[in-house]
Amino acid sequence: MDDVITEVPPPSRLLPEDLNNFTPPPAPLPSPFLVFPPHNSENTLLRPSILIVAMSSPSLHFLHHLTPKSLVCSLILPETRLAGISAGPQSLTDKSCNVYALGSVFIVLVQYPVIPERAHAVAKALVGGRIVPEKVLILDSIQSRNFRGTLSRDEAVAFKLETSLERGKSSFLVKGLGYYPSGSVVDGLGAALLGWCQLMRIEGTLLMSWPDLGRPVMNLVKSVLVKDVLCGVEYSVDGDYEDEYLKLSRRKARVDSDLYT
Repeated sequence: MDDVITEVPPPSRLLPEDLNNFTPPPAPLPSPFLVFPPHNSENTLLRPSILIVAMSSPSLHFLHHLTPKSLVCSLILPETRLAGISAGPQSLTDKSCNVYALGSVFIVLVQYPVIPERAHAVAKALVGGRIVPEKVLILDSIQSRNFRGTLSRDEAVAFKLETSLERGKSSFLVKGLGYYPSGSVVDGLGAALLGWCQLMRIEGTLLMSWPDLGRPVMNLVKSVLVKDVLCGVEYSVDGDYEDEYLKLSRRKARVDSDLYT
C-alpha cells in the first residue's frame, strides 16, 4: 500500500503562472512625499532658478560641503528605514534625501538607492509639485553595463543628455561636454527625472560621469558645477572634502582588490 504522506505528489494541472492568479496582489506602496519644517509649511510654490539633484559620489561629496545652505524639506520614501540617521548635522552616511537652498539654487542630496519601480514616483515628488524649478540638473554615474563603448578606471569622462527645451536654447546650462553615446542606456532615477522634465516642459540636463570614485572624476564634476552651474552664487566649501573623498576612494579600491584576489 502506498504511503500517502511520503509519496511524491502528482504534478499540478496548473501552470506556475496560473497559480499566481490565486494570490492576492500586494498592497500598493504609499507615494513618496515632502516634509517641510514648521517655518516653511505654507502651501506655496517654491521656484528655484536651478534644482540640482545629486546621486553620484563626487557630486554628493562636493555639494554636501557647500555653505551656507539651509534645509528646505526632506523627501520621505515610505519603504526606506530611517534608522541610522544622525541626530546632529547631516552626514553623508545617512539614508536620507534632503533639499537645501543655496541662494536661488536648490540642491537635492539623494543618499539612498531608489529602485527602478519607484523612480517615477520620486521624480514626480521632487519636480512639479511644490518645487517648480526653471532648470534641473541631474548628476548621476555611468553604469558600465549600460554604456556602449570602452570605459577605463584611469580616465574620467562625462557626458550629458538634455530635454528638447534645453537643447533648443542658445546657451546651455552645462557647456563643453559631449552627448551620451548613441546606443548607450540610462535607467533609474536619473532617467525618470529627465523624462519627467521633458513631460513638464522644463529645461533639464542629465550629467553622467565615470568612474564613481577618484580624484580625476571629482575634479571633472567640480569644474562643471563651479564654472557653469554655480557661477554667480555665493558659497564656500567647509572641511577638507577632497581628503575625505580620497579616503573613501582608497577604501573602495581595496575592497575591489580583495574581491578579485
